[in-house]
Amino acid sequence: MAGKKTKKRLSADELAEKFDRGEDISDSVDFEKAVQRVNVDFPTWVVKELDSFSDKVGITRTALIKTWIHDRLVDEKSKKIAASD
Repeated sequence: MAGKKTKKRLSADELAEKFDRGEDISDSVDFEKAVQRVNVDFPTWVVKELDSFSDKVGITRTALIKTWIHDRLVDEKSKKIAASD
């Protein structure tokens, strides 16, 4: 694609060394694919309900939680946008 910036692939060690030297690593990181892990504790009854529902719809508990949170965030964002009109 014309005009698309290509990211230089670095090994994990090269990236860490560059970061440790205080260099800009943004050209080597795909922020769209960045993931942050979050641990959440739920009461047992909630986990059982999540498992029951995820079995019914045929997806994993994690996929169900991600889907529900995503849907809620999109819904809340659209409400906020509508309220500002």
